Amino acid sequence: MNQKSAVLTVTSTSTFESAKAVNLDHFDLSSALQTTLDFNKLISIFSRKIERLIPHTAYAYSHTEFGVEIKNGVFTRNAYTYLLKLEEQMLGKLTFMNNRKYSQKEIKLLENLLCFLIYPLKNATQYQHALKMAYTDPLTQANTRTSFDDSVKREMSLAIRAGKNLSVIFLDIDHFKFFNDHYGHQCGDFVLASLAKCIRDSLRSSDLLFRTGGEEFVILLSDTDIDGAKLLAERIRMSIENHTLVFDMHAIKVTVSLGVSALCKEDTAETFIKRADAAMYQAKRDGRNRVFVAA
Repeated sequence: MNQKSAVLTVTSTSTFESAKAVNLDHFDLSSALQTTLDFNKLISIFSRKIERLIPHTAYAYSHTEFGVEIKNGVFTRNAYTYLLKLEEQMLGKLTFMNNRKYSQKEIKLLENLLCFLIYPLKNATQYQHALKMAYTDPLTQANTRTSFDDSVKREMSLAIRAGKNLSVIFLDIDHFKFFNDHYGHQCGDFVLASLAKCIRDSLRSSDLLFRTGGEEFVILLSDTDIDGAKLLAERIRMSIENHTLVFDMHAIKVTVSLGVSALCKEDTAETFIKRADAAMYQAKRDGRNRVFVAA
């Protein structure tokens, strides 16, 4: 296999210099790339627009920061891979493939054309950063309440359409106010971050963790019935109970109360969530540090 790998670092003057090197009078690449902030669409537009100048059978693009993996076309033995950077900012890795080797002239042309992709990729990267901030709690790295509202509707729709199970666990830290009052808010933050990690360690990759309130978390479990959700809730409860946190030389024991419910045919998002929330409060009324399953 013939492979070429290179790092393409663009400066503020690169696009201008590339524009002089490429005749764009009949090649409206730049404006076409300004029409979207979606990585998939950007790479697709770029591929389509340059195909006449740089024939290729396939392309692949990845952006590890956001878990983006895009592949399209028929992969062949000749691969040309570029690690794209704007000064020090990583913007992903792009590979083009073709049945025949590119000439040095074609490689230079491809590299000039890639300069037009850099700033649209930067805009898409900044947009994804903004989304990540809106949908990820910076303290616990759990998804936010906004993300939960969107996700529960989507997962309910998928479960109903596919005839699969869907369960939810509500979790609340017992006596959380004590940690803030006795040790300070830094300790409270430490407890929240530590418990979020402990919960994640018990989950599958398909399970979704959300922080929906001050000390309240929700776990959305796709393709999981009520028995499976109860087992997981009990495993999380025991894991937290048996784990000792150390903050500022103080050993801290934490417990949680959990409520579990499973999706029913007649459920709305509100009723599905409300049952688990009520079950969690029942667990607290029953003495805390326990799991209660909604009827």
